[in-house]
Amino acid sequence: MAAKTGIVFEDFFPAMIEKLGAEGFMDELCNGFRLLMDGEKGVITFGSLRKNSAMLGLQGMSDDELLCMLREGDLDGDGKLNQMEFCVLMFRLSPDLMNGSRRWLEGAVMN
Repeated sequence: MAAKTGIVFEDFFPAMIEKLGAEGFMDELCNGFRLLMDGEKGVITFGSLRKNSAMLGLQGMSDDELLCMLREGDLDGDGKLNQMEFCVLMFRLSPDLMNGSRRWLEGAVMN
């Protein structure tokens, strides 16, 4: 998926869900959150994102791009990402995953 900044993100999430199952995928998202979070605060801050982003191959991102990513996921306006905000952001960054979640929801409602 192409971000507004011109950085292209490969969407591996649908393949990961297929391989790991929904529960395994959510476990992996939680692991990703823990990799990026500030260990003392328990949330992803700008500093922790900047420090740990290279582990995700994002070392070329500018401070402005990292701040934009943080703001995009910050639903409560506190300037940080908690685990739920991080997971919601990851789903939003994956169009295939968003479409799949709509199908899962519709299937659950129909049954």
